[in-house]
Amino acid sequence: MGVSVLKKDKLGNENTPQDLLVSSPCPPQKRPKVKEKEKDFVIVRRSRLLQEAESGVFWDTLPDELLLAIFAYLPLNDLLKVSLVCKRWHCLSFDESLWQSLDLTGRSLLPGVIGQLLPAGVTVFRCPRSCIGNPLFKTSKPLRVQHMDLSNCTVSAADLQSILCRCEKLQNLSLEGLVLSDDIIKNIAKNPSLMRLNLCGCSGFSAAALKLMLSSCSTLEELNLSWCDFTATHVKAAVNHITSKVTQLNLSGYRQNLQIPDIKTLVERCPFLVHLDLRELGEIPTLKTLQVFGIVTHRSLQLLRETLPNMKINCSHFTSIARPTVGSKKNHEIWGIKCRLTLRNPNGL
Repeated sequence: MGVSVLKKDKLGNENTPQDLLVSSPCPPQKRPKVKEKEKDFVIVRRSRLLQEAESGVFWDTLPDELLLAIFAYLPLNDLLKVSLVCKRWHCLSFDESLWQSLDLTGRSLLPGVIGQLLPAGVTVFRCPRSCIGNPLFKTSKPLRVQHMDLSNCTVSAADLQSILCRCEKLQNLSLEGLVLSDDIIKNIAKNPSLMRLNLCGCSGFSAAALKLMLSSCSTLEELNLSWCDFTATHVKAAVNHITSKVTQLNLSGYRQNLQIPDIKTLVERCPFLVHLDLRELGEIPTLKTLQVFGIVTHRSLQLLRETLPNMKINCSHFTSIARPTVGSKKNHEIWGIKCRLTLRNPNGL
């Protein structure tokens, strides 16, 4: 069979036919005559230089800006995969521009996952009903999270504390159903821009810590403190220290501890809140709905409806005050913000 003579030169053109080397100083050698049946079969290996010239642009030659633009279209699973390709791609895949919003709803997060992902620049973090392991943060720098939902998660107070102690820019926070601590409440108090806070069904913190938090969070507009493990001292602290800027408040579940004088104090401090004094409720022209579950008796409720026939009273068993997601389970938004990065595979992390 006719085969070109092979030669290796300084350019690394090993096993390269000489008639393909333009710069070769030696004249091309004549091919030996072959039989008629074999002349249609010739084995040729292309030069490495020619292969590179014909293959086009290499990934290594692309600028960072172009790679980031490509990575921005990747779902979370694929973004984590490309981070393992090389050091450069690992650095680019964790650029803060790619991690603005993150949804890990209902996942089982191994120790170290939260500590690696949140410092990447996450500002919107949706993670309700998840099992969160020890974050294991490698840095003490403050996080950039502004909107965070950890409702009904399985997480220890110590691990939750390690997350919240790094949060100072929170605007919306939901910790519904969690066991908290005084240190956690004090960390929440370090967020002066907090506007919505949902602590429905929480426990584990003192009235003194609650007082400190409410006094510090002066920009709160929506506050849900319903059905917490509150004593009469907790209720007094809430009534006397809620900011006057609150427009939506849920204090359901304290029929034994929330008295009429407390309601009057709330009305005086917060002019936009519901006034439970039946003689004065009609003086609030902006009032459209009134939820008083667990506060008034059935007999008083009937009297309330007769006194205010144009107002919707106890129209919904589920409050939306300060809660991050309202509506069907298909709603993946958090306070109206849609998360871009989300896991497709339930066992992704």
